[in-house]
Parts: sequence; C-alpha cells; structure tokens
Amino acid sequence: ASRDGDDYIINGAKMFITSGTRADLLVTLCRTSDSPHGGLSFFAIPSNTPGVNCEAPLRKTGWWASDTASLQFDNVRVPKTNLIGSEGSGFYAVMQNFQMERLALAAYGYTTAEIAYNLAKQYAHDREAFGRPIGKFQVIRHKLVDMATQVTPAKTLAYQVAHATDRGCMPIVEVSMAKNVCADAAMSVTYDAVQIFGGMGYMRENYVERLSRDARLLHI
Repeated sequence: ASRDGDDYIINGAKMFITSGTRADLLVTLCRTSDSPHGGLSFFAIPSNTPGVNCEAPLRKTGWWASDTASLQFDNVRVPKTNLIGSEGSGFYAVMQNFQMERLALAAYGYTTAEIAYNLAKQYAHDREAFGRPIGKFQVIRHKLVDMATQVTPAKTLAYQVAHATDRGCMPIVEVSMAKNVCADAAMSVTYDAVQIFGGMGYMRENYVERLSRDARLLHI
C-alpha cells in the first residue's frame, strides 16, 4: 500500500481468505514501509471497491461449511480513513489476533477429538463381529484407551489457558502449546476413530469421516 495524497493505493494478492467470497468488508494487512515489523498496516476495504477481484470459492478437502477465497487487489484506491489504527501498527494487531485464534483452535481440536472418541466408543459397543461387540477385542480396547488418554489432557490444557485468558492474562507460550496439543489429539483420535469404524468410517455419510477431514487443517 502506497500513500497518494489523502488515499492509499493497494496492490497485491491474498490467498486462503476465510469468508472472502461473501464478505462485504475485507480487513487487509498491507506493507506500508520496508520495516520488517513496523511496516505492516491494516485497512478496511469494501469488497465492491474497484480493483478488488475475487475468484470462485476454493475447493478444499474439509471445512466445506466455510468458504475460502483468493483475492486480488489491482490499484485499489481507499481513503486514509480506511486505515485501522495508526500506520505501522499492524504487526501487533496480528500477533494479538493469532493468540485468540490459537485459543479457539485449541477448543476446536479437543472437541473434535472428544466427539470422535465418543462416536468410536459407542460404535465399538454396538458393532458385533464373531459373535460379540468389537469393543470386547483387546486391540480395540487398547485403541480406545489411547484415544481417551489423548482427549483428557488436551481438554484440560485448553480449559486452563481459557480460564487464564478470562482472568485477564495472556499466557502466550501455553496458548501456543495448547493449540498444538489439541491439534495433535484431533488428528490422532479422528484417525483411530475411522479405523474402528472400518469401511463405514470411510463413507461420506459417517460423521467421523468428516471429522477426520476437518481436523487436518488444524495442523496446517
């Protein structure tokens, strides 16, 4: 973004933008100087501004309920009043937002893992093979124990950092750890849930199939 009188001229592109195909307002991080951290600024850009182009929604493996866009900005002119905060303050806003996003993803991760575990446990109780529920077989029992062992600490850690945030603290390291631990749990537990469901776990009408696809994004 370069200054031009009372306006800024914005050029560039943004990939993987959540809600980008249906947003009325695009909150856009732009480089306004060469300073590595102090050269980033946020702008509020109406999506119907001349020069803003949005392609069709990107086709993703999971998270189908959320549209994701590729945006292009070709000499987009916006008034300086569209600058959010002061010029050069964008980096700090990004870091604060990332913390809340990691906290939300931690909750998403452990919840995904917990749902997958509960579904797999119920299926192991109901599904019979060789004259008894498959949950009676030792290999399935061990798998369910391993899944529960991942869900519980992930849930505990997510709750701890959430409560700390509610008290006005921002445990930066712990929030990042919680996001990673919960993402690991979601990936591992949904994988095992699909295994327990077997062929049914690979079918689109099965909820654990969706959970396993959606969970992959947490690590990315």
